[in-house]
Amino acid sequence: MAPYLMRDAFFGRVVYHLSGKRLFNHPEERPDYVIPERYLGQTSQISVIEKKQNPDNIDSDDTNLQLERTRTRQSSVSNPEASGASGGEGSEKGEEDNNGEILVDWEGDDDPENPKNWPIWRKAFVIVMVGLLTVSIYMGSSIYIPGEIEMTEDFGISIVVATLPLSLFVLGYGLGPMVFSPLSEHPAVGRTYIYIITLFIFVILQIPTALAKNIGSLLVLRFLAGFFASPALATGGASVGDVLPMPWMPVGLATWGIFAVGGPTLGPLLGGVFAQLLSWRWTFWFLLILDGTVLLVLFFFLPETSQETLLYRRAKRLRKLTGNDKIVSNGDKTIARMTPKEVAIETLWRPLAIAFGEPVIFFINIYIGLMYALMYMWFEAFPMVLNGLYHMNNIEMGVSYLSIWIGVVIGWALYSPVVHRKFTIPLLNGTMVNPEVFLGPAAIGAVIQPIGVFIFAWSSTASAHWIGPLIGSALFAVGAFIVFQTLFNYMGMSFYRFQASVFAGNGLFRASMAAGFPLFARAMYTHLGPSKYPVGWGCSLLAFFLVGMIAIPVVLKLKGDKLRARSKYAN
Repeated sequence: MAPYLMRDAFFGRVVYHLSGKRLFNHPEERPDYVIPERYLGQTSQISVIEKKQNPDNIDSDDTNLQLERTRTRQSSVSNPEASGASGGEGSEKGEEDNNGEILVDWEGDDDPENPKNWPIWRKAFVIVMVGLLTVSIYMGSSIYIPGEIEMTEDFGISIVVATLPLSLFVLGYGLGPMVFSPLSEHPAVGRTYIYIITLFIFVILQIPTALAKNIGSLLVLRFLAGFFASPALATGGASVGDVLPMPWMPVGLATWGIFAVGGPTLGPLLGGVFAQLLSWRWTFWFLLILDGTVLLVLFFFLPETSQETLLYRRAKRLRKLTGNDKIVSNGDKTIARMTPKEVAIETLWRPLAIAFGEPVIFFINIYIGLMYALMYMWFEAFPMVLNGLYHMNNIEMGVSYLSIWIGVVIGWALYSPVVHRKFTIPLLNGTMVNPEVFLGPAAIGAVIQPIGVFIFAWSSTASAHWIGPLIGSALFAVGAFIVFQTLFNYMGMSFYRFQASVFAGNGLFRASMAAGFPLFARAMYTHLGPSKYPVGWGCSLLAFFLVGMIAIPVVLKLKGDKLRARSKYAN
């Protein structure tokens, strides 16, 4: 288990290159590898075999055995009926195009190097590792919130200014995907390098953050931390998709979503412990320890999952092995045809063009942005209710945030069986499924959300039990999770060719809203009142917006196929 995972992990790649490709090497670099005939062309097979043997220890029997293996493989390839190897994709792999290039692909539908063919335990391990990265990074946004009051005293600032480190962190991880998402799709880079390098920078940034002497330096450091935290949030779903076949992808993404929401809700719990028992600065020391540990684990055990990158590396190895420069991967062809101008367009312009130019995406982005903002506004509402009305301490208040996470788990339990019945089973049976299949559950989740917000708004009073607001927040989380998952899957299926741009634009959109709303949340709650219900009308205003947004999944359910047909970017 460990050696296989380590081979394509960051550690394995470093050792591979430092050892002259002798350690953690691949099947194509081993003496017993039989080169597929399509990659050899007219090249002398003996010379290829000799490249793979130590020239000082060539054994004639071994050479004859290699030749015999190659001949056997050749005969089976040239006579597919005899070998039974001519199914599906196999007939297209390795065929020359008009330029004489030979395209490298997986060695059949059951190639064990293909992440989608990995054993279940290995796929589960990767999803858990990406989930661990996501939750450990994501809690960094809200972990210091319980120490806001102490921060205002240390720096002599207002409570609104003390909220800015949260807003700038969120803004940073909204901007980060504009750079890191396209980079993670680059065949020569892949996902693992991005994860490890950005996580290393994130960990280092926690040291000056914990030692910050003034609010100015803290704000700059928090923005940078959010920027370098973004790959876990923007690319984590892509890593999950790398290892799962299409029928199982929505369930896998929903499972990863539990980790994604777990971070912001666990942050105040852990932050409350450190803020109350030590100081607000210890919330960042804890992040340093936690994410440093995660970095160590991922450095050794998180393998590369991007198919484009893995095939790009395979083509490179085969070119060296055979001496045939016509062997290329799709990644090689992409790199060759992309000019700097096209790279700039893909990275910077296309996400904005789709986010603001596609009506379907624009309204979905507004909806998701509002839900995202509401979740972060609760980081201001919870202290006003639980600390101000019910006089809970930081630890007790931190535990109350788990109501949101409990709601997410309930939402997952309701959503997963439905999507399995409506999406997974039909695809496994060969039935075509349209993206609109997700919009029925989305409409149900859209109805649940404002109900939860209204309950939170009007049960938050000193004369009522504290469980009421927690039930409301949990109910909102049930609906929000279902809407998040269904609309993300709808966008992914509808704009499959430009997924990276769609999700990068969405991330910028929702992070911008989530960064701005907490800054005026406390003032809004205070001015709208009433005093007996301190968050009553403030939360109700947001709930009315959510009621209006119910129209979005309903309209898309009825007219989505026609809107997609008129789209420039939709599939």
